[in-house]
Amino acid sequence: MKVSELCLGTMTFGRETEEDAAARIMDRFVDAGGTFIDTANVYSRGVSEEIVGRWLSGKDRHQLVLATKGRFPMGKGPNDTGASRKTIVQHVEDSLRRLRTDYIDLYQMHCWDRGTELEETLSTLDGLVRSGKVRYIGASNYTGPQLQKALDLQRMNRWEPFRALQPQYNLLVRAPEWDLLPVAREEGLGILPWSPLKGGWLTGKFKRGMQAPPPDSRVANDDTVIWFETWERMNVELTWRTIDALLEVAEATGAEPAQVALRWLLQRDGVTAPIFGARTEKHVTTALGATGWELSDAHMEKLNQASELEMPYPWDFVYGAQGGR
Repeated sequence: MKVSELCLGTMTFGRETEEDAAARIMDRFVDAGGTFIDTANVYSRGVSEEIVGRWLSGKDRHQLVLATKGRFPMGKGPNDTGASRKTIVQHVEDSLRRLRTDYIDLYQMHCWDRGTELEETLSTLDGLVRSGKVRYIGASNYTGPQLQKALDLQRMNRWEPFRALQPQYNLLVRAPEWDLLPVAREEGLGILPWSPLKGGWLTGKFKRGMQAPPPDSRVANDDTVIWFETWERMNVELTWRTIDALLEVAEATGAEPAQVALRWLLQRDGVTAPIFGARTEKHVTTALGATGWELSDAHMEKLNQASELEMPYPWDFVYGAQGGR
């Protein structure tokens, strides 16, 4: 299945972005050639899917690739969350109803579920593909060993395999490079990075020397900031060293910092389509500006060196024994 170079993420729909604005954002994306839209049942407790579904009803469904996810709580009952057969089937049925479609192009498990036997989860997903309600399946927020175990079980049982991985991956989150992304590349999964701009940290709003986040940033908004994007967590030397390099490359190339951050991802090995979020049409225009050009090897190396993490054991030993990454 072919997808556009960028994927439009819809987590803000129904939360920071009202329906009329969301429709304009999707129109702007599709008019520019975008075909790939990602949502999840848990985004605004189903409202994001409903907004996408009403917009989708007036479009050529076959020309668009629609992805959604399930796993997290959609109610207070014991079977409203998780990756059991009962929960997954209900989540898929509910997503189809909200999205006003007969099938989901890519259905992804939103996170590993240690409370359900993996065989139950994977056999259920296989059945959904065979039923025609789902075309392809993927995983999000798995570790490398978890992903490999799932793929091995799918191969052994001749179940439909995961075709895509949706990890958090950006200039400030590079730990997936140690074992998660190598598994995806080795097994032939498309890599769909979420949070490519790290909740606004890589947009140029943040600069070394700040004592607090900009008041107009998502990080400053307690209602929307996620724990791994908070000022307290991110106010470290690695962040500022990476942002320094990002701003230098942006100035040298004439591109916006957000475009450089997205472009860096687009040029990483195995990446299929970064998933960018947009609260306004301007955000879509900015993201689209990451396509149609390339960073030089020197600029890529500058960003790589500035953002490189110190490897813990055993990765440092294993990679070191093989002469580096």
